[in-house]
Parts: sequence; structure tokens; C-alpha cells
Amino acid sequence: MDETALSLGTIDVSYVSTSAECSIGRCKHSNEEWGECNSRPPLFRSATLKWKETLLSRKRPFVGRCCYVCTPQSRDNFFNSSIPSLGLRNVIYINETHTRYRGWLARRLCYVLFVQERDVHKGMFAKNLTENVLNNSRVQKAIVDEASEPSVPGSFAQTDPKAINKVKKKARKILQEMVANVSPALIRLTGWVLLKLFNSFFWNIQIHRGQIEMVKAATEMNLPLIFLPVHKSHIDYLLLTFILFCHNIKAPYIAAGNNLNIPIFSTLIRKLGGFFIRRKLDQSPDGRKDFLYRALLYVHIEELLRQQQFLEIFLEGTRSRSGKTSSARAGLLSVVVDALFSNATPDVLIIPVGISYDRIIEGHYNSEQLGKPKKNESLWSIARGVFRMLRKNYGCVRVDFAQPFSLKEYVNSQSQKPVPAPLSLEQALLPAILPSRPNDAVDEGREASLPNTRDITSEPYRRELIANLAEHILFTANKSCAVMSTHIVACLLLYRHRQGTDLSSTTIPAVFELNFYSNGVLHVFIKEAIIACSLRAVQSKRYRNGTNGASPSLISQEHLVRKAASLCYLLSNEFTISLPCQVIYQVCHESVERLIQYGILLVAEQDDQEDVSPGLTEQQWDKKLPEPLTWRSDEEDEDSDFGEEQRDCYLKVSQSQEHQQYITFLQRLLGPLLEAYSSAVIFVHNFSGPVSESEYIQKLHRHLISRTEKNVAVYAESATYSHVKNAVKVFKEIGVFSQTKQCRDTILELSTTFLPQRNRQKLLEFIMSFMVL
Repeated sequence: MDETALSLGTIDVSYVSTSAECSIGRCKHSNEEWGECNSRPPLFRSATLKWKETLLSRKRPFVGRCCYVCTPQSRDNFFNSSIPSLGLRNVIYINETHTRYRGWLARRLCYVLFVQERDVHKGMFAKNLTENVLNNSRVQKAIVDEASEPSVPGSFAQTDPKAINKVKKKARKILQEMVANVSPALIRLTGWVLLKLFNSFFWNIQIHRGQIEMVKAATEMNLPLIFLPVHKSHIDYLLLTFILFCHNIKAPYIAAGNNLNIPIFSTLIRKLGGFFIRRKLDQSPDGRKDFLYRALLYVHIEELLRQQQFLEIFLEGTRSRSGKTSSARAGLLSVVVDALFSNATPDVLIIPVGISYDRIIEGHYNSEQLGKPKKNESLWSIARGVFRMLRKNYGCVRVDFAQPFSLKEYVNSQSQKPVPAPLSLEQALLPAILPSRPNDAVDEGREASLPNTRDITSEPYRRELIANLAEHILFTANKSCAVMSTHIVACLLLYRHRQGTDLSSTTIPAVFELNFYSNGVLHVFIKEAIIACSLRAVQSKRYRNGTNGASPSLISQEHLVRKAASLCYLLSNEFTISLPCQVIYQVCHESVERLIQYGILLVAEQDDQEDVSPGLTEQQWDKKLPEPLTWRSDEEDEDSDFGEEQRDCYLKVSQSQEHQQYITFLQRLLGPLLEAYSSAVIFVHNFSGPVSESEYIQKLHRHLISRTEKNVAVYAESATYSHVKNAVKVFKEIGVFSQTKQCRDTILELSTTFLPQRNRQKLLEFIMSFMVL
């Protein structure tokens, strides 16, 4: 379901992706084929055809446009006005009309005929990969360097031909794992099997026709395509290849973690285009830097791009355990960027992909959210999972391809605009948490963090570029994800009608599972939720500190925006709130403007605003965060004067019952996060360090689970393991902990800034100010 279809307890049925069963109980179709089943009575078929026309003629919201600021040419080139109105298609609904044949036999063999007619052959895929990689000068140098390493540290290194041959055998063995050997015949067979399997446990797999048209247009440019999906399930690997296969688009080479390198299963994956890489690219099994492995991987990716092959990369590295998009691990993306600068290819087209499930095949990740270690994949676990899937129905799947954009255009745009390096969380948040702390050092640190050059050979600039690119991709992919029916039900049960469910008799794992699916809605409401929580913080502070004779119902818009910006920084590890080319301050300002347009916030009358004299806190607030930069949003036209200095205005909250309920709903959405963070701060009050980070996370998690079991926690879902890890990460970044490396672990100690109890108390008050209990 598209994001505009969602409201509080009401759903616009015209945007819902569902399926329905025929009256005879054996035929299953998606909305688009509902009126075409011959098993229905003629009168019923006529009625449903009319319903179908009404439903499918609606213009669906089109999400996933590429960045207006960073890739304006790609935004215009891969889009036309007809694309949004092309509607949806159920990929797994195949009949004889999808083949060149007709008749009784064609209806019985339509899957076989459809698969046989797909355009897939050996000439589409890479040739001589292993030999080309081994003969590359960079790999040859890495082989010689490794063979020349002295066996005894400090001794003289010599190049021994036997040692070189030994390293070459090692390199060839690594490539046997890394290089995929694609089999067109197996791709066809797998396509037929997946049609059978997907129809048995999914109601439908829907895609947007206009998005596929954009992807097809991108393939005609004879450039490598990089598909970057969100990662929610093991099915993701097969799903994207299957959809492209059904539309005669070349299958991509899929980067998979070596945890899936399982006998028999790994052979199948390689034949379908998968290749296995280490989770940590630079590290060998003995813990040392493995320069040979990195050289092989770099040249392998370069060779694939040089031969104009397509790639599929999961930036998150692993499946999301929380239902939200995880932080990017841009190691493999950095290889693609380096390949572009080494002229392995003239350009690369980037395609973010959103994937949404009614229900993931893994069922849930409750055991891991309860702190239990992840179970390693095995052939038996995969076989057991397939049998389990065949006995259940997993509802609908929606795959959305965002607009392709040119990597070269993105890189060039970054080198042309003088964007300062982003503030660290410590620089951004400490002035808001500890107002009395001098911020001269913050300004100096900010200037020092700016890269001296915007040349790709400059490591600070390269890291900044790749991090921003990864953030762009994940933000767009996440924004493209459809909202499914299970997401809506879970969200309403937890945060709108929680009192309608007896949660006291509901187990903690059940609440965790509801939270997992509810998080699929967060990207729709996150900005408004941040404003709603900031509204609560500003109102409570005005009542607590007094209003200097002004009406307590009036709120400074400037103060509200800056409060929201500080909350965005606090929650930056939980989700990507904006693109890196946008200014957080500006994004929050626009969110406030939207609430004004909706009538939830009202601009005070001129007479009321003239009577307001800002309090001391509001006068000082301007110095607590950096000045906002001018930024033009996608909706603004060339003649807009947006961004010019404007007079601060004062707002009132609508007293409408509907608006009040909506604000409460928004505030509750962030309730579990804020409770997890505030409980983590309370736990820090009794901190006795130094302690290893892994041990501290385990103790904190047990503390949160204990609060939930004793019914002390307001939100049981605040005790998930992902919240604990992110809370500790935030505390490290804002300077609560100082950290030192010891062997392979990190040792945490309280920093000098937060050693005084009063500063930890201020941090707690800062987080608690946003909470509605």
C-alpha cells in the first residue's frame, strides 16, 4: 500500500495491494485480473470488470524519484508523465496470454512456455572472469607482495618462485568462491520452480509497471546497473532476479555473505549469479589485513563492470532484525566507486529498491531481539524452512524500483558544491543537552573536520562521498517501500488502539513481533512524529519555566524547529530522516509547515504574536545549534523565495479531538525508542567501568527485559536488542563514554564530560522531555 493511503484507522481501499479467491475456491488472482476469470458468472464478471476499471484507473502516488539537488539530469531523463499512471502488475499471475500460444494445452503448460520464451543466454554474462582477474597487474602485484613477506618478522624478504606459485593457488581458490558461474538453463528452471512456489505461499507479488519501464530504459544505455535493495528476508536474493527474468532483463550478479556458502546450496546460488564475500573485506581469518583478498575483490568487481554486467548489493549487510532500514555498510559500494574512478566503466547507474512483505518467511527475529545469538545457516535449516513455507500463506509482496541515477553525475555534483563535513553527534547535541558547556571547541572541531580537497584521492573526501552516497540510496529505497496491511494493523494495535488489546496477557515475543511489522510504517510518519514529540518538549518547558506573561498556548516556531532538529540528531542511528544534501533544520521547518497546512498547528493571530516576548531560554536558543544553510526542496520552483530570512511566528495547537488524537498517535510512535534511551541513561547512573562493550550491552539488555517482565516499562517493545545496541552507539558518539580498543573488543569508560552526576541527569531530562507516558 502506498504511503498516502494510510490514515488513523481508515484505509483508502483503492491503494491496497490484495488478492481475492474465485467463488469456486481454487482460482487465485490479483486485483488486475479479478474480472478476467472465466469461472465466474457473466453478471459477476461484468460487475467486477467495472470495479476493476474504477480501481486501476486511479493515478497512484509515485515515490522513489532521485535527488533533485545531486542528480537533476537523471531525475529528468528517466521520467515521463505517463509513468505514474501505468498501474500495478502481479508478476506471479501467468496464463496463456503471456505466451505466444493459445488453446487448452497452452493453458496447461503456460508456466513452461513462459519460462522458455524468456530472453536469457550464455552470451549475456561475463566471460573468462577468473583468468582476467588473475592476470590483472594489481592482482599480480598483490601476489608478489604476499609471497615476499618474511616468514619471521624483521628478517629479509626474498621472492621465491615456489612461494609465488603457492600464493597463486591461494588466489585461485579464493576466486573459486568469489566468481559466479551463471547457467541460463538453471535460471530458466529456477524461474519455473519459483512460479510454482511463489504461487503456493504468496497471494501476489506486485510491481509498478512504470518503474519496470524505467529500469528497461536504463538497460538500453549499455551501462552497468547496480540494484541496491533493502534487506528484509532471504527471499530477497531470489525475488529481484525472478522479477527481472520475467521482464527479459539480465540477471544481476548478487553479492552474498559467506555465511550462505553452504554445500549444495552454494552451488545453486553461484549458478544463479551469486558470489560470496567476507563480511569484513579487509580481514583474513587470522585477524590480519588481507591485501590479496581485497585486490581480488576489487579487480573482480572492476571486471564485471567492464563487461557491463549488473550487480545486486545489500548495503545493510544483513537482514533487518527491527523492521527498519539498518545503517549502511558501504564496503562493496566503495569498490564500485573506485572502479568508476579507475575508468573500468564510463558510468554506473544506481537503482535503489524497496521490498515489502505482509509476512516474512523467517517468521520473526524474536530470539535475537531477546538477546540470543544468531543461528548459523545450514542446509538442514534451509530445507526445513522451505517445507515450513509450503504449509503456510505469507500474503502479498510489493517490490518498488526507485528511479535510476548516474553515479558519475552524483560524484561530479559532490565535487562542485562546497558542502561542509557533517557535524558529529557530540558537536550537534551537547550544546542542547548541556547549555552551560562552552561551545568554542565545537566550532573549532567543525572547521578541522572539513576536507582540504574534493579530490577522490583525498581519503577524508572519499569516505564522506561514499557515506553520503550510501545514505542517499538507503533513504530512497526505504521511502519507496510500500506499507502493507500487516504493518497497518500492528501499528494501530500498538499505538492507536493499545487499550483495546490486553497486553498484560500478551507475551514479550508477541509484542516484539508486532513492533517489527509496525516499524514498516515509521518512514511514513517519522518527520511528523518528531515534530509531535518536540511539541511536547517545548510545551512542558514553557509551563515549567513560566511564559513571562505570554499565553502558555503559544509556541515559537523557531524554537520548535530547533528542538526537533536536536531530536533528529538523537535518533539518527535509528533511521535516516533526510538526505545528506538536506539540512536537518530545513527538513524540520518543512514538516512544521505541513502540519500547519493540515490544520493541526495554527498560526497565531497578529495581535497575539505582538504580545509575546520570548523568554531567556528562547533568546539563547539560536546559539545552541549551527545556523541553517539555504536548501531548496523538490517542491520549490525556481521563483521561490524560500530560504530567505523570515520573522519568527508563533503557533497554537488545534484543539480538535481528531487532531489531538493524531498528535498523541505520533508521539506514541517514538515512545519505545525514547523509553529505551531514557532507561539506558538511568542504567548509566550506576555505571562502574571500565567494562567491555559487549558485556555492557548484555547487562543493559537484561535490565530492559527485567523492566518489561516486571511491568515497569510503558512499552514492552522498548526492550528489543536493536534498541539497546543503538542506544549504546549514540552514547559513544555524543561523548557519554570514552572508548579504547583492547584486542578485538572495545572497552567503555565514562568520559570526563559525563562523569559528574548532574550532567547525566541533564541527559536524562533532555530525553524525557520528548516522552509522553
